[in-house]
Amino acid sequence: MSLMFSWIQFANMDQCVQCPESHYANSEKNHCLQKSVSFLAYEEPLGIALTITALDFSVLTALVLVVFVKHRDTPIVKANNRVLSYILLLTLIICFLSCLLYIGQPNTATCILQQTAFGTLFTVALSTVLAKAIVVVTAFKVTSPSRMVRWLIVSRAPNLIIPICTLIQLIICGIWLATFPPFIDQNAHVEHGHIIIMCNKGSAVAFHCVLGYLCSLALGSYTMAFLSRNLPDTFNEAKCLSFSMQVFFCVWITFLPVYHSTKGKVMVAMEVFSILASSTSFLALIFVPKCYIILLRPDKNSCLDIRNKIHSRRSSHLKFI
Repeated sequence: MSLMFSWIQFANMDQCVQCPESHYANSEKNHCLQKSVSFLAYEEPLGIALTITALDFSVLTALVLVVFVKHRDTPIVKANNRVLSYILLLTLIICFLSCLLYIGQPNTATCILQQTAFGTLFTVALSTVLAKAIVVVTAFKVTSPSRMVRWLIVSRAPNLIIPICTLIQLIICGIWLATFPPFIDQNAHVEHGHIIIMCNKGSAVAFHCVLGYLCSLALGSYTMAFLSRNLPDTFNEAKCLSFSMQVFFCVWITFLPVYHSTKGKVMVAMEVFSILASSTSFLALIFVPKCYIILLRPDKNSCLDIRNKIHSRRSSHLKFI
């Protein structure tokens, strides 16, 4: 550790004097200079790029929500559970905007909000996807539904998954904040001449518990979507859900080793990029195909088209028989 300190030697003196951690030696090694404070700022190119990306995608998600609300009575919107779609879109808007918490000079409030918002928002998003997958499986995989299954469909009981899963995540975050919460950390040894200010996660165990819980929800969503992968093409949301979960796993499996191998502002930028990438996967893989049909192929967004597809599918099946 002592090798990281700067030393200076005054004129007509044989001994060296160590500069404090907040200073560094000049090129002549005869004077200590104040280190500048550094963080992922809005003014620098990386901060500007991440800010613009987050704002653009939040606006794009809001436009998708407007499209879904405007066409709420069309078959494709009804078939994919309007309420859950609205919840997921609203959550994605806040997810994109939450990236702004990581940009700018951190303080105690933003350090705490970063982790609680990250864990809570993605729990809501993943539990919504899980509820949508359960609805799809329940509605189309059960050939002769029992009274309990019919009650689940009519009462929309799968929607209760969202508050239950979110409550569990809030408990985990509450324990995290009560024991070893995130705090502002200063690192004077990462970059020469700079003091990096960033948020320390506090309890690494709690942080990985939050990630582990999110991965378990994603695994459950992927499993339910995989079970309904062979549904008719008219109701192919299960394929979109499974693809989005695959991208989610790829993003966060890649995130962990890269996150732990980087330092300073790059670490913060990597976390923001992972949030943007996983949120974009939900938006692009779940909602963009539906917007394509709603806006560009309205002829496919009709009950008549659905009946024709089902009839042609049955006819082709009878030929093979």
